[in-house]
Amino acid sequence: MRLLTPAALVAATALLLSACGTTENTAVAPSDAAASGPVTVTDARGKAVNLKAPAKRVVALEWGEAEMVASLGVMPVGAADVAGYNVWDKAAPLTAEVKDVGKRNEPSVDAIVGLNPDVVIMAEERDSTLVPQIEKYVPVVVTKSSDASRNFDRLREDFKLIAKTVGKESEADKVLSEMDAKLAEGKKAVEAKGAAGTPFLMADGYLEGSTVSIRPFGKGSLVSDTAEAVGLKNAWTGKVDPQWGLGQTDVEGLTALTDPKTVLFYSAAEEDVFTTGLAQNAVYQRLPFVVSKKIHKLQAGTWTFGGPKSIIMTADQIVKAVTA
Repeated sequence: MRLLTPAALVAATALLLSACGTTENTAVAPSDAAASGPVTVTDARGKAVNLKAPAKRVVALEWGEAEMVASLGVMPVGAADVAGYNVWDKAAPLTAEVKDVGKRNEPSVDAIVGLNPDVVIMAEERDSTLVPQIEKYVPVVVTKSSDASRNFDRLREDFKLIAKTVGKESEADKVLSEMDAKLAEGKKAVEAKGAAGTPFLMADGYLEGSTVSIRPFGKGSLVSDTAEAVGLKNAWTGKVDPQWGLGQTDVEGLTALTDPKTVLFYSAAEEDVFTTGLAQNAVYQRLPFVVSKKIHKLQAGTWTFGGPKSIIMTADQIVKAVTA
C-alpha cells in the first residue's frame, strides 16, 4: 500500500470534509504537517545540515544548548557534564534518563555515537576538531553560543535554529514571547519604583591560591543585557572579551566603582568567594555596595550563559532586588 505524503493527506481530508457538508477547518497546520518531513537548517558555520525528520534523539554538548532543547519539550538523550548542569542550570531541569557523554571541552565521541542520536548540537567555540570526528557518524548543528556585540539577537537565532532542528518552532515562539513579556514587565516595575538607571556590577569569582580573582560581566554579556533590558545600567567599564563580554580584575580593580547606588549581583553555585574569600578583605569591605549592603547573590542554578528560560529566571531576581 502506498502511503500518502502529508500534503496529499491534508488535501484528501479537506475533500472528504467538503463532501460531508462541513465548513469546519480541521486541516493540519502547516508547521504540524511538516513535523515529520525532512528538515534543513543553516547553522552558525553557514553550513546547511540536512535531517530526514525533526530530531527526536538529541545530544547537547553545552549547557546553554541543553537548556534550550529541554525548554522546547525535547529531553536530550545525552549531554556533556550532566552533574555540572544540574548544579549550574536549573532553568530547564534534565531528567535522570539523560546520559552523560563526558566533559564539555572533551566529550566522548564513542559515548555520543553509542546513544544513536539524530543530531548533535554544540557551541561554536568547541567545534574546531570535534565536529569532523562526530560528523562521520551523526549530523552536527553548531550554534553561535555568544556574541557580545548582539547577544539577545544571537540568542533568538540560536534558539530558533535549535527549534527548527527539533521541529518545535511554535514552542520557541511561545518561550521567546514569555521572555519578552517578562523583560517588559520587569522594566515597568523598575520604572514604577523609580529605580531606572540603577548602576550595577554583575560578577562571579574564584580563588587562585589565596588570591580572589573576579570576573565582571561587561556590556554585551547576556546577563548584563538582561539587567539593562529591565532598566539598570552596567557600571563596569573595564575591558571585556568580544564573545562573552567578560572582564578580569582583582578587588583593587573594583575601587573604580564609586557610585553609592551601585548594586552587586553575583553568581556562585559552588564556592562563594564573595562571602568567604573576601570576608576579611579591607579593600572589599570599603566598596560602596558592601557598605550599603546592596549585594544580591543569584539563586543557585541561575546559569549566566543560558537560554530564554535562564533570562527569565535572572530578570525575576534582578527586578525583585531593586524594587523590594
